[in-house]
Amino acid sequence: MTEHEAAPAKVNLFLHVTGRRADGYHLLDSLAVFGPACDALAAEPAPALTLALDGPQGAALAGEPDNLVLRAARALAARAGVAGGAALRLTKRLPVASGIGGGSADAAAALRLLNRLWGAGLDEAALMALAAPLGADIPVCVPSRPARMQGVGERLLPAPRLPPCGLLLVNPGLPLATPAVFRARAASGAGFSPEAALPAAWASAEAMAADLARLGNDLEAPALALCPPIGEVLAALRALPRVLLARMSGSGATCFALFATPAAAEAAAALLPAAWWRAGGGLYAPG
Repeated sequence: MTEHEAAPAKVNLFLHVTGRRADGYHLLDSLAVFGPACDALAAEPAPALTLALDGPQGAALAGEPDNLVLRAARALAARAGVAGGAALRLTKRLPVASGIGGGSADAAAALRLLNRLWGAGLDEAALMALAAPLGADIPVCVPSRPARMQGVGERLLPAPRLPPCGLLLVNPGLPLATPAVFRARAASGAGFSPEAALPAAWASAEAMAADLARLGNDLEAPALALCPPIGEVLAALRALPRVLLARMSGSGATCFALFATPAAAEAAAALLPAAWWRAGGGLYAPG
């Protein structure tokens, strides 16, 4: 019996750095959505816990000594008292170190998948609590539903009701480490931003884009300083027909463009340089 699970990309539609804790961790305010690209995880029962990698981005993880997927699997096994293992296979399609939570999404997918495979019976809240010590972005990836993220990412609030829309993700093919971006922002002397005021719902993609345009991504400027090709991606996205908004996601280097429909996002993807990674479509809807 083989179980399968999607690990959708996490996209930050805006990201404000609102403060810094005494331990050095930054406080954030962000609206996270999921899709349209994803990694894929498969598992079947096995005597030991193993992980195989494939897919177009799999080679980037080949030298990683302790993948987040395995760490999540071990945490679940300890929590549920599972004595057996699993043969896991991760098909890596999302770029590594790209600001769309690929590793976090993979770890969350492992928790969901192995919870079923092992019959652990943990509910969503228990899986999210188990995920929190593994990484600040992993809890929001467990349900993979739109959410308002605050604190260091551990405080999750309901997102505004989102309208139908299209999303195009584009990466120039360059990794960008999150700690380096935060260090560059601190060195620049940039201050902190207020929390955003968001409505309970947006009636249309155009209304959502207009509100988001008044916000920003506080990591975009330092990421651009470290990785100038992000600017080329943003310029190309903003020049696309029917684009409503273009912005960097997370700590980069992946950027997104918002459209009124998934079809418009898919059509726009074909207009970009072939060397760039891209994925266009609608928002991910779990279940």
